[in-house]
Amino acid sequence: MTTNQKLYGKDLSAYDDVDVDTLLSQLSPEEINILAKEVDPDDNLLPPSQRCSYACDKDPTGPLNRKKLIEHINKQALETPDKPELKPYVPGTIRGKKWIPPPPSAKEAEAEEQITIDLGDEYEHALSAATQEEIIDLAAILGFHSMMNQDQYHASLLSKGQPIGLGWDGITKASQPKPYPADPPNMTDPDTTIKQVQDDDHTLIDLNWNNIKNISEEKFTQLFEALPSNTHLETLSLTNTAMTDTTALKLAEALEHNNTLRVVNVETNFISPAVIVRLIKSLLTTKSIEEFRASNQRSQVLGNKIEMEITGLVEQNPTLLRLGLHLEYNDARHRIAMHLQRNIDRNRLRRMGRASRNYTIGFVMHRNSMQE
Repeated sequence: MTTNQKLYGKDLSAYDDVDVDTLLSQLSPEEINILAKEVDPDDNLLPPSQRCSYACDKDPTGPLNRKKLIEHINKQALETPDKPELKPYVPGTIRGKKWIPPPPSAKEAEAEEQITIDLGDEYEHALSAATQEEIIDLAAILGFHSMMNQDQYHASLLSKGQPIGLGWDGITKASQPKPYPADPPNMTDPDTTIKQVQDDDHTLIDLNWNNIKNISEEKFTQLFEALPSNTHLETLSLTNTAMTDTTALKLAEALEHNNTLRVVNVETNFISPAVIVRLIKSLLTTKSIEEFRASNQRSQVLGNKIEMEITGLVEQNPTLLRLGLHLEYNDARHRIAMHLQRNIDRNRLRRMGRASRNYTIGFVMHRNSMQE
């Protein structure tokens, strides 16, 4: 059970319709200065000079002269005397008491003594006459993995014989990595797929723009404007497409009017945490998205405020089954995981109820046909 966050005795949703500009116009210049010192705009697009609460009241002495500043710093460093040492340093002399390690105790000395194990005459004779390869195979059979490298271990299991020069006293070499072919480039044509989405092509169910470079903002806009009228597209993948906040906001507006999309993937882009919240909030309108992924963005850390807001939005969504986001706080991870599990259980029970209802209908129809 979740509790709504409150501010001055009211829910935060009560302040959604408040006009901030009207409130700011009612403040005096002194009150605005006080507010600016206490409130962080939390906008990384602003320069640090505008986000810093410190304000210098002194008049400027002139433009910045970097050369004079460095000369002044060097002059101050040379003129400042070093702190005198309490005891002057003399090379070759020991200052203070030299630490001498204590002798080991009797128990430690006994533990370090070599332990002899009597294996019997038969085993002693067998091991003394065994070759180095046979001893390595025996170590592999007994599971002594730390005594050998991977090549020796796999050679013992496959009975291929030990590689030359890899005995107990041999040089262990790194295994050569197996080359794997690179993934082929995404050959999807954005213009063609945009035309298919606009025409509501029934053959286009999965749209994959992953890893396509240099997609213009105009093409994103054309795609997102066509999504509300599309009734066949179910999967939208936009991973590593350099999507920004501007295009992501247009995607959020499109998701609020689309009823057929089931999977949306916008991982590895340049979307800010606030816009991620806006995207997750847009899923509550139609409640048709079952999987949403938006990890690995420009800002790796969302922050406690953003994570709690995302948690509250996810707990209001009864259809979301999978969420791909990196959450730092355990409370947010636990609450989201519990809610997604409840959605999965609810979806499974709904499918089981539908299957049992269909079975009952089929059984009754079959019985009626047999009676006739």
